[in-house]
Order: sequence, then structure tokens, then C-alpha cells
Amino acid sequence: MANQGLLGSTIARKFAMALSALFLIVFLLQHMSINMLSVFSADTFNEVSHFMGTFWLVQYVMQPILIFGVLLHFILGFILEYKNWSSRKVKYANYKGSANASWMSRNMIYTGAVILLFLGLHFYDFWIPEIAHKFVEGKDSFIENGVADSGYRFYHELRHKFDGDIVRMILYVVSFIFLGLHLNHGFESAFQSMGARSKKYTPIIKKLGTAYSILIPLGFIVIAVYHYVTQL
Repeated sequence: MANQGLLGSTIARKFAMALSALFLIVFLLQHMSINMLSVFSADTFNEVSHFMGTFWLVQYVMQPILIFGVLLHFILGFILEYKNWSSRKVKYANYKGSANASWMSRNMIYTGAVILLFLGLHFYDFWIPEIAHKFVEGKDSFIENGVADSGYRFYHELRHKFDGDIVRMILYVVSFIFLGLHLNHGFESAFQSMGARSKKYTPIIKKLGTAYSILIPLGFIVIAVYHYVTQL
């Protein structure tokens, strides 16, 4: 019974982690799509960002859910990794992980740790200033001092973060590469944990995961490099 209880809790953790992963996969697509607008149209990017930053459903419902999903995903990831590590009866010196799992799956904890560190930087760059601007300083979304760009500050602040800062640009690019490595295994793993395993659908999910893990990080890289290079 004890073993069944442990197995049940492990399955529950994996299922919850898969749900949070699928939610974050959808969010990344949406987030990259909005940010990509900044490459093509400052006005459109500002308008969409203003909507996302002021619409009550996004701010007071979806944003807390997103933060909870991020925390849940990383906490469960570290717990599952610790459980896997502590349950191995063979020491790492004799454990041949390459014979049982891919490089991606064996190093998810490390790619996840890099992504978590990057989230700290990203929150410092954008989320914390946004929260402070709206809820601490009590200001609106408009740019002060008559700066252009539709009167909104979003495009102006995005450009400012990459203005001549090659270190920040490199940190973003490297982080997105690690994100791609993490997604390459995580995409397929999330669907498998949800029960999507079959000869018919697994190859399709794997191809979609490969495409997603390349295109989404590449999109973010293009955005970071574009805003750095065009200000040189």
C-alpha cells in the first residue's frame, strides 16, 4: 500500500507538472507573438501591450494563474528530480544514464535552472518595473515628457533595455537557447504524461515539439538581437 501511495503521488506530480507545462507552452507562444510585433510596428506593439497591461481579466486572473503555474512547474520539477535521484540504487559512478535516456531528459534540471535564473533577470527588467509603475507609483501606461510611440511607454522601455547593452543581449540569447533545449524534451514529455502515447500520435507530437522548441526560442532571439542591432 505504501508503494502504491508513493506511485500515486508521483503520478499526480507528473500530471500536475504536465498541465503546468502545457499552460506555459501556450503562454510562450502568446508572449513571443506579442513581442514580435515590436519588430514590425511600434504602434501595434504599444496598443496590444497596453490592452494586456490594463485588461482586468489578464491582470487579476490570468497573471496570478501564470505566476502560480511557473512556480508550480519549477517546484515540481525539482521535487521529481530529487525523488529520481534519491531512489536510484546504483551510484552515479556506475549509472549509465546515456543508455536509458536522452541527453535532454537527463539534463532537464540544469536547463530548467538556467531558465529560472533568466526569469529572475526578465522579471527585474520588465515585470517588477511594470508592477511598481502601476501599483506602487500609481502611474498610467503613457510616456511622460512627450516621447513618441503612440504615447505609450512599452516600446520605448523595451528598446531602452537593449540600447548598447551587449551583455544583456547575450544573456537573453543564451537563455533562449537553453529554453529551446528544455522545450525539446519537455513538449513531448508533457503530452506523454497526459496519456498521449500511441504509434499514431507520438511521431506527430515529437515533430511538433521539435518545431516548437526551435521556432519559439528563435523568435525571442530575433527580437532581442533586432532591438540591440538597430540601436548601434
